[in-house]
Amino acid sequence: MSASDIRSARRPDPDAVLVDIADYAVSTKLDSDVAYDTARYCLMDTLACGFQALDYPACTRLLGPVVPGATLPGGARVPGTGYELDPVQAAFNIGAMVRWLDFNDTWLAAEWGHPSDNLGGLLAVADWQARRAATEGGTRPTVHDLLTAMIKAHEIQGVIALENGFNRVGLDHVLLVRVASTAVVTAMLGGSREQVINAVSNAWIDGGALRTYRHAPNTGSRKSWAAGDATSRAVRHALIAMTGEMGYPSALSAPKWGFYDVLFKGKPFSFPQGFGSYVMENVLFKISYPAEFHAQTAVEAAMQLHPQVAERVDDVERIVIETQEPGVRIIDKTGPLDNPADRDHCIQYMAAVPLVFGRLTAADYEDDVASDPRIDALRDRMEVRENEQFTRDYYDADKRYIGNAIQVHFKDGSSTDRVAIDFPIGHRRRRDEGIPVLVRKFEDSVRPHLGDERLQALSDVFGDRERLGALPVDDLMAMLVR
Repeated sequence: MSASDIRSARRPDPDAVLVDIADYAVSTKLDSDVAYDTARYCLMDTLACGFQALDYPACTRLLGPVVPGATLPGGARVPGTGYELDPVQAAFNIGAMVRWLDFNDTWLAAEWGHPSDNLGGLLAVADWQARRAATEGGTRPTVHDLLTAMIKAHEIQGVIALENGFNRVGLDHVLLVRVASTAVVTAMLGGSREQVINAVSNAWIDGGALRTYRHAPNTGSRKSWAAGDATSRAVRHALIAMTGEMGYPSALSAPKWGFYDVLFKGKPFSFPQGFGSYVMENVLFKISYPAEFHAQTAVEAAMQLHPQVAERVDDVERIVIETQEPGVRIIDKTGPLDNPADRDHCIQYMAAVPLVFGRLTAADYEDDVASDPRIDALRDRMEVRENEQFTRDYYDADKRYIGNAIQVHFKDGSSTDRVAIDFPIGHRRRRDEGIPVLVRKFEDSVRPHLGDERLQALSDVFGDRERLGALPVDDLMAMLVR
């Protein structure tokens, strides 16, 4: 591009990425039964994660209005609580709850992330819209509408992630939550194609959070509320766009000042496919263990080895963990672990706990469990290495495996079997095995907060696809709040 082109004030046509996202969010009709069935279970799973987070004061102290008293009667509600808030703050609340324990769904590609993080904005806006429509005589959005929004948000986030590694330039994946939620929420609000383009351009202009809060030596609890922040920011962008606020057509491609040149080393995004329903159909559920997903099969392998190791911790000479390249890069961590957020992103810790105790729960990341000397004793004897076949299978679009293998060697020269698992119970290839576990996760998460009678009513609704789809979102939310 010439110097005169760079200086020109002529406003260009919108970047193709912005147009494609807007066309999909506003106009695309979905007809995949697999996607809708998966979305129904995804909604159950995501709500379950939020209810579990209510047991942790570190999460609940962040919930409620942004300042005391800033509530909105008739506004958006927060599951498991009595809060009624403006939809921006409600999106933060729901998003923080969903992500707090690192237990919601996952998408693994060049960029990884958790597409159900978008539910914070989608559910808050749908409930607010439905309650407003109920008082003003409008049409209330249904759960089917919500599931459609979920499928689209999953798709936008996940397809962008397929070949574009934001982690490679130090940016966190929550920027894709902000972009996806912005597009879909603007469409939910009745935004036009142009308004969605404007809103999404502003979402990209926000840039991206640095990943440093996910990595040593700065790992901390921001990684548990960052998605809530992203999806709430998206609701703000959508509401601004609906006022007629302008957008920025070359927010991505503008020379020197656009996203590509400033934050992506001058490289435009790559898209191997268009937007459909692929991501929801293939999303990975974290069903059994609240653990960073690259370690899910390592935890499963460690659980199998627990009977052979638990009584012989002092006899262990070394433990070999084979994982994919992203697993090495993200969660291979030695040295002191200062907080739960540090521990649930350490593959050695996530393997050591089940080897010792035969379990891994969210409570196992807390200080009282982490202080058990056997955990660090095993961590000190672990070798983490890349298995190149695991890496190839991880990136293969037809597989999307997340393989890990563990073998424990003892001082007397004996060893356990090498336990290798290619994909966890939450993988699409194990759906039949996984769905009953997912349903139990939902039941076990909701029951302590809402009681058996309310849980039964919810189970009846979720068990009837047609009834659930036709239910207005505010009626569903009324079953979820206190």
